Amino acid sequence: MADKPTLDDETLAFAERMFDLARQGDAAQLKTMLDAGLPANLRNSKGDSLLMLASYNGHLEAAEALLTHGSDPELANDRCQTPLAGVVFKGDMPMLDLLLAKGADANGCPAGGKPPLMYAAMFNRTDMLERLLQAGADPNATDSEGKTALDLARAMGANDAIAHLEHS
Repeated sequence: MADKPTLDDETLAFAERMFDLARQGDAAQLKTMLDAGLPANLRNSKGDSLLMLASYNGHLEAAEALLTHGSDPELANDRCQTPLAGVVFKGDMPMLDLLLAKGADANGCPAGGKPPLMYAAMFNRTDMLERLLQAGADPNATDSEGKTALDLARAMGANDAIAHLEHS
């Protein structure tokens, strides 16, 4: 495994400013920086991409700018979460719709992670459950422990999600 390059304080400070722009949803500044060559898939020390930070914090315009500039909607962080899984966890339907419209995989799941449908089931988000199913999410997909969305909904006592999954 190759050593990671050592970054100087100025470079680190610049990167942190870029992550702050994404967290705060400053779409205009992000667009300017992306147009100037900022890597659209820049990630922080936790593996969170600019898109993960913008989408998780509910910034539609910033997320759209990042996606337009080539951000990968399947790029997972160190906790094996994709941006789509993150917005399902947060319960942000407009962001869910944007990510799906821009190519996020309704079944996207890195090794060791859970597909977005499982988060919707666990947190009883039936509107998101339905939207993900419409987008092709597989209700029979399993996580690394062999559990399905229905198994996780049952474990969490998510009764609306249980009923929805039992009848879909």
